[in-house]
Parts: sequence; structure tokens; C-alpha cells
Amino acid sequence: MPKMKTSKTAAKRFKKTGTGKLRRQQAMRQHLFEKKPSTRTRRLDGDVDVHSTDEKNIKRLLAER
Repeated sequence: MPKMKTSKTAAKRFKKTGTGKLRRQQAMRQHLFEKKPSTRTRRLDGDVDVHSTDEKNIKRLLAER
């Protein structure tokens, strides 16, 4: 059976921490900032953990076992 390929789209979106957890950026913070309050953009800043129910699928996309 051939090796699994890494999904490059997933590799750009998710990062693995030192403890093995997966981190992601929050949505709604890419553009159109003029209409969004500063408090909202600050709240959306930074990374958050991937939900536990999604971790299995994302790890498969990243070709990890």
C-alpha cells in the first residue's frame, strides 16, 4: 500500500503543538475590518484548539498516525 500524502490545504491551516494537540485560526478575521468592531477582531485574534471530534479526521489529512 502506498504512503499517504499530506493534504497541503490542511497543512497550511492546522499546526501541531508540542503536546500533540491541533491548533487553528478563528474564522471571520481575514478582511472587511471596517465594519467589524475592534473588540470582535481582538477576540478572534490568536489560535484555538481544534475540537476533539474533528481531530481524527484532521490527523488523517495531515498523514499522521
